[in-house]
Order: sequence, then C-alpha cells, then structure tokens
Amino acid sequence: MTNIQYIAGVVTAPVKSITATLQLLSEDCTIPFIARYRKDTTGNLDEVDIEQIAKLSQAYEAIIKRKEAILKSIEEQNALTPELQDKISTTFDLTELEDLYLPYKKRRKTKADTARENGLEPLAKIIMAQNADDIDYIAGKYLNSNVANEDDALQGARDIIAEWINENMYIRKSLRRIFSRKATITTKAVKTADPEKAQKFSQYLDWSENLTKAPSHRLLAILRAEAEGIIKFKIEVDNDEVLDLMEQSIIKKPNVATTAQLQKAIADSYKRLLAPAISNEVLQEAKAKADAVAIQVFADNLGQLLLAPPLGEKRILAIDPGYRSGCKVVCLDEKGDLLYNETIFPHPPQKESAIAMKKIRSMVNAYKVEAISIGNGTASRETEHFIKKIAWDTPPEVYMVSEAGASVYSASKIARAEFPNYDVTVRGAVSIGRRLSDPLAELVKIEPKAIGVGQYQHDVDQTKLKDELDTVVMRCVNAVGVNLNTASGALLSYVSGIGEKLAENIVNYRSENGAFEDRKQLKKVPRLGEKAYQQAAAFVRIPNAKNPLDNSAVHPEAYAIVEKMAKDLKLKTSDLVSNKEAIAKINPSTYATEKVGILVLQDILKELEKPGLDPRKSAKMFEFDPNVKSITNLHTGMILPGIVNNITNFGCFVDVGIKESGLVHISQLKEGFVSDVNEVVKLHQHVTVKVIEVDEARKRVALSMII
Repeated sequence: MTNIQYIAGVVTAPVKSITATLQLLSEDCTIPFIARYRKDTTGNLDEVDIEQIAKLSQAYEAIIKRKEAILKSIEEQNALTPELQDKISTTFDLTELEDLYLPYKKRRKTKADTARENGLEPLAKIIMAQNADDIDYIAGKYLNSNVANEDDALQGARDIIAEWINENMYIRKSLRRIFSRKATITTKAVKTADPEKAQKFSQYLDWSENLTKAPSHRLLAILRAEAEGIIKFKIEVDNDEVLDLMEQSIIKKPNVATTAQLQKAIADSYKRLLAPAISNEVLQEAKAKADAVAIQVFADNLGQLLLAPPLGEKRILAIDPGYRSGCKVVCLDEKGDLLYNETIFPHPPQKESAIAMKKIRSMVNAYKVEAISIGNGTASRETEHFIKKIAWDTPPEVYMVSEAGASVYSASKIARAEFPNYDVTVRGAVSIGRRLSDPLAELVKIEPKAIGVGQYQHDVDQTKLKDELDTVVMRCVNAVGVNLNTASGALLSYVSGIGEKLAENIVNYRSENGAFEDRKQLKKVPRLGEKAYQQAAAFVRIPNAKNPLDNSAVHPEAYAIVEKMAKDLKLKTSDLVSNKEAIAKINPSTYATEKVGILVLQDILKELEKPGLDPRKSAKMFEFDPNVKSITNLHTGMILPGIVNNITNFGCFVDVGIKESGLVHISQLKEGFVSDVNEVVKLHQHVTVKVIEVDEARKRVALSMII
C-alpha cells in the first residue's frame, strides 16, 4: 500500500488533490500558504483537509519505520519466515503489527522462559495436542534437578501454554472486541484520601459505566481523581463470557486428562497476561479518544478567543484590580506602548477612593484615554463600580477583559525583554490593556494552554495538545495577517514560513533600518531566503506602502497579473484597488496562469474590493447586573446578562459578573437536543441566562439559557 492509497482510505479528497498536496508539503510549503495560494493545485482543499493529509502522511511513515524495525529484529533472531514477512508487510494496523511481533519481542525473563529452560516445552505441546490419557504419568518423564515432581512439571507446562494463548492473535482480537463493547470502568473511594480534595470528585467516589460510552470530560476527571489518590478504578468485563470464548477456541477434544490442565492455563493466561494487557489497551484507546475531544474543544475555544473582536488602535487605560496590594494602572498609546504606570488603592483595607478617582481622572485627561480595560480577576466588579462613579468630562468606554494567563506572560522571557525596567505587576496590567486593543497580537505571547479556555488541558497528551494549539494559532494569525512594522517577534513567529529565529531577525532588521517600505525588503533580512519569502510575504501587511498591494492579501507572485488587469482597464494599480465598478468588469479566466488559477484569481478580486480587511468584528461594551457582585447575591430564578467565557463538550461557562462562572449544561442551552455546544454559543458571546441552582458551599452556579 502506498502513502497515497493509505491517505485516500481515510480522507474524501480525490487522489489528484492528495498527490498535489503531498508534493507541496514536500517542498516545505506551509499549510496556510497551500490553503490560500495553491487552491487550484489542490482542488480547493481547506486547511483542515490539508492538515489531515499531512498527519496521515506522518502516520504512514511511522508505520513503515515500525515495520522495518520489527522485520530487522525478527530477522536477527533467525525467525523470519516468508509467511510472517508477508503478514507484516501487508498490514497497516499498528495493533495487528504489534500482535505479530509479540512472540519475538525482547522482554524480561518470564515463567514460560524458565519452564522452557527446564525442558518442559514438549510436555506443553502434548497437553495442547489434547491426545494424552494419563497426563500425570507423562509429566513424570520430565522430572529433573529443577523439576521436583509432576505438579511442578504440569505447572511449568501450563506457564508455557498460558504464554502461547497470550500470543494467539485470534484470542487477542476476540477479547478486544468484547472489551471494546462491554468493558466497564468502576471506581471506589480511597479511605485515606483528603476529604477536601475528594469533594471535587464526589460523583466519582462510587461510579460505574461502560468505558466506551463515558464522555471525554468524565473519563479525564476519573483519571485525574485516581492520579491524586482520591479513587481507585478497574476495567473489567464478564469473566465467564471471556473464559467460555477462550475455551471454545482452544479446547477442541473432550479429553478429561488434558482439559483440566488447559482450563487452568486459560484462566491463568487471562488473569495474569491478557486481562491486564487488553484492559490497558482499551483504557489507552479511550484515553486517546478523550484527549482528542478535549484537545479539539480547547482548539475551538482558542481559535474563537484569538479571533475575538479587537478595539483597535485607541489610547487605553488598563487596570489589574486588587485589594491589599492595590490596583495596578497603566496608560498605553495607540500602538500599545507604555506611557505611564501608577498604583491606586480604592478598595479595603486602604479605601483611598477619592485619591484614586482623582488620579484616574488626571491620567485619562492627560493621556487622552479613549477606553478603560479592567482585568476580570479579584476585585474586578468593585473596580468597575468605582470607575463608573467617577464624574467624567467625557466618559471613556469601559470593558471587562479576561486576565487568564496575564501572570504567565508577565513573568515570561518575552515580557522581560519588552519591559526590562518594570516588575511583573506592571507587565500584567499592560497585557490586560493590549488584549482589549488586539487580542490576537497579545495572546500569542502566552503559552496557549495557560490562557484558560480548555478542558482538562493538563491531563491530555501534551505533545498533541501543543501541536494542535500551535496549528490553531498559526491559522488565526495568517487569517488576519500582521503589520510588518509593528508586530512583535512572538506574533511574527507564527507567520507562514517565518518561525522564531527569522522573526527575531526581522525585528532586529526593523530596529536597525527603520520601518519596511515594501514587502521586497524582507529579502534583505538575514537568512530569509526565497522559500521563506514565498511562504510569508502575502501574510504580512505594510500600511501606507507605495504599492497598495503590499497592504493586502494578494501574493507578490500575482502583482504582475493585477497590474495587467489595471492596465487593460486603463487604470493605475492604485486606482483599481477598492474600485468595485472596475473590478466587476474583470473576467478572471482571462488572467489565469499555471501558478495563479481561477480560484486564486477570484480571491484576488475579492481582496481588491476590500484590501487588508480585518476579518474580525469590532469589540462591543457589555454591562453586568450592577446588583450582582458575589455568589451571595444570586438566587434561583434570577435573569442575568452574561458573557460566555469557556466552552466544553458538556456545556458552556458564563461570566455573570462574579468570581465563579456559572455552568449552562448542554441540556439547558436551548429547547430540544443539542449535539454540539458550538452550534448554539461562541466564546465571548453576550447571552441572557436564568439562575437555576446556587451551591455556595461548593461555589457552583447552575444556569439555563431556556428562559
């Protein structure tokens, strides 16, 4: 089976599209570049399709390498037969591949190995043949210095048989089928567990359900509870059903003398070898599926968060609220540069509200502040209330901003490089302000899993999580595009074809030579060659460039085509841009080339109508219920405004203006069945909810959107 055939068996794309995509990937083209600028080559595959093809190609290569390693190992043992080689060569099922390799796998010395050394394998073969009448008499012939009596001989023979049964592919496949359909995961509380910690997992202290039907969040919660020593769990099926199946497969002759020995060997093989291995397999498979769901939830949330509406280039006063240590206040200019910082103490224990109001008014007036960004952590509602009591000349817009991950950023290498002369509190406040101005540009500086929009993100496969989240960040950055002259190194590093080192080189070049005047200048950046330029150029923007196309998503390889379009219409390129009437006259098929086909040309015409248009919407103000400041203010039946701040596969969490976010269970999203939470709500969506339960002791709030 070729890699093309392997991929075509999974994805629905035509073979021609798969082949073209693999060729582009082999040429070091990035997924964003292929998806946007090679549509005609791939048959208009989107980023998700291309990512799947890339992953399947890697999976195919991994299987091929594993096969080569297995064949080499068996060959070195002089055990490779033509039949075995054919089986290994033709299978592309990793589980089957490992089953074939199991008898030849290097391992620690087993009971069966010891029995073989003691000369008991012939006795095991006699028992398996099931044609001996007096097995005790036969066993007596195998006594030696290491085998004292007939019972020891039979035990050794059974150890060998148990290992054979364990290596039987039919038995293993049959057991997998039973476990995959019928295995239950059963939990039991650990008596010595910390009661306070156990409270978080109260519903799992005595729990049982079908493993394959357990939702992702429940399985991950059970595994976390076990890791924290709160519970113990086991994976099990009906032992009688399994043993019956095994006996029917192995015991072919009703011979009393050997049947009893085989039954003992079967029971031992199942309990000691097969059950632990197969139960672990199905658990790992269930865990992998749970991880995939959790990672996808996180990826979807992260994508929505990164593409959240930006306020844009406005002067912002940002506040990181606090009580005893005060509120850290910073003033930022339109580019997000720090102009001034201050600490105020409007809340207990100092209660210097009058002084604080005076300082805030002074800063807003002095720095011409247009908007105020307040972090949504401790004392956030009190700070919002304090800000709104100020007697403004011209009231600035007030926004509540998620501060998740701000502390991670403030202590990071990136933050230290940006603000070497300021402490973490000032850096955190700057991050809160910049998140309002441009969430994407600021959040890319933070490790994605620290942003706080995931579900059990610390319990899933960390390599897969990082790969998926990095892919999401890259997709979002390239969908929006970045300003080449203002983007940070962190933001530039996610641009197609650039990466961390080239991003650093771009920033250094910009510092030494001033702002970029056109895209071609990128080629002067050290170590940024033709391939990197090809992949990156169309994803960076240069506002007010001499060539207006440098501030658009039109790729430089198509500039000549656009210039010809303009010339044919007797216009300058600059006059064609944004000229809808003139653009409507263009027939894209007239300008198609080998590299730039109809699909890409259609995109170019759309881009010319609105060059450099940010696909994100504009930020909107939101006001919580002024009477709700803590969980004690809530009661059943209240109708409240809220903001969706996290989405899981079992519902969404909504911020109603208190420290604790309330859960809208998937069953409470709307009337009728809901299969996907994202079909009903999106991150940062403004919603109206009803309080249906308040548990002050556990600090939990249940909400409903069915009002």
